[in-house]
Amino acid sequence: MHAVDLAVIVVYLLCSAWLGLRLSGRQRNTRDYFIGGRDLPWWAVCLSVVATETSALTVISLPGVAYLGDVTFLQVAVGYLIGRVVVAFVLLPRYYQGEMTTAYAYLGLRFGRGMQSTASVTFLFTRLLADGVRMFAAAIPMKIVLDSYGIELPYFTIIALLGGVTVLYTLIGGIRAVVWVDVLQMALYVLGGVVALVVIVESLDVNFLAVAAEEGKTRFLDFTSNPVSSPYATVTAVLGGALLSTASHGADQIIVQRLLGCRSLRDAQKAVIGSAVVVFLQFALFLTVGLALYSYFEGASTERLGLANSDELFPVFIVEGLPTGLSGLLLAGIMAAAMSTLSSSLSALSSSTMADLYERFARRPLTDVQGLRLGRLFTLGWGLVFVGAGALFTGTDTPVVELGLSVASITYGGLLGAFFLGLWVHRARQADAAVAFAAAVATMACLFLFAPGLVGFTWYTAIGTAIVLGLGYLLSLRHRGSAPAPAPEAEPERTPDGESP
Repeated sequence: MHAVDLAVIVVYLLCSAWLGLRLSGRQRNTRDYFIGGRDLPWWAVCLSVVATETSALTVISLPGVAYLGDVTFLQVAVGYLIGRVVVAFVLLPRYYQGEMTTAYAYLGLRFGRGMQSTASVTFLFTRLLADGVRMFAAAIPMKIVLDSYGIELPYFTIIALLGGVTVLYTLIGGIRAVVWVDVLQMALYVLGGVVALVVIVESLDVNFLAVAAEEGKTRFLDFTSNPVSSPYATVTAVLGGALLSTASHGADQIIVQRLLGCRSLRDAQKAVIGSAVVVFLQFALFLTVGLALYSYFEGASTERLGLANSDELFPVFIVEGLPTGLSGLLLAGIMAAAMSTLSSSLSALSSSTMADLYERFARRPLTDVQGLRLGRLFTLGWGLVFVGAGALFTGTDTPVVELGLSVASITYGGLLGAFFLGLWVHRARQADAAVAFAAAVATMACLFLFAPGLVGFTWYTAIGTAIVLGLGYLLSLRHRGSAPAPAPEAEPERTPDGESP
């Protein structure tokens, strides 16, 4: 690692912050700040969704997954496509009824503001933990770089530095800055993955795909593993991936906020379905990098290479195996990609705090200026909290991509089940939904904390969804004979200027 690589990292991070502020435009009210005035192009939203959901977890962890195992993780991406089709045609039309700014506004209309607040608080807590994992993932390559210079900083300090830059452009530019920086950052780390693969292949004297095939690492479908305990058994991966994607893209504010920023429902549908295709290709790229690294390191174990876990394999190659300049650029892309996820979370958390919690208890409506100022204060506050959350996961031996999905899935099933309960069980009331939701989250938290190996993490969302639907339906039977709960009244879809078409 040379000084020029460190300079590239510093310059790129500064340029990312500058570009985000430059492209953010003027923020006049919370509508501009949180959903970009509903004037964001669908293709930019599509790429922003991909950058947010995968970012550093994909770049850091997936090569290690293929290195130690095979490419059956791609089955999850097949499920992702199925799940996003459901989001596009079942959930998104509900969100585009009126002027919703959060995913949980629908629950407020269907069940009541109490359920909206419950879902929002759950989202805030889960997003905090899940993105704490992502912040830790971003700190891994930076620590390797600094250690190579003899600068031994703790993970907490590195996370604080990355968080500070991210909070800056998110605080000022809002969701528009977040989306455009995401587009740039995704382009950079995907290009970096391609460059890394080319460099590895040119350094090898063997066909890495042939070596991987001989070792059984090119297996795509897995019909032999236990579908209960193995997260990558075909049925588990596809079904779990579909439900996980339905929940993450249909019930998680970090993604829904972007989709609500599109110019129309049709644009939002194109963005969410297109993101599944891009994610599949991105997963395939970084899994292939892992297969190439298997030949590069001659199949050595992580212990033999002196690494703490498989998440350090790719960062070590970047530092030691890439040419000067390219090494720094790819490391900058990894860190910037993680920053894009953090910035997305900050914007989503502040919008949910504002719309789902604060406005419920506010005595009087805020002016545009007051709302914008308060939204920025929420962004700053969550940024400080995130730095602390990122330090909670620095001792894990689990690949961070699996850990991040596991943490998020604790509540994804409950949230998705609540939406489906509202859509399909017409007699369900707020109390039914709240009790069923609480039971699902409690069950999944116990499973994650006390029996993490009992079932694969890809089952978490399915189990939580089933608990909410089953228990919610049973509780709704108490209301048999009474009139169905009133459905939310549809409002005409709005154009970007807020007028009815």
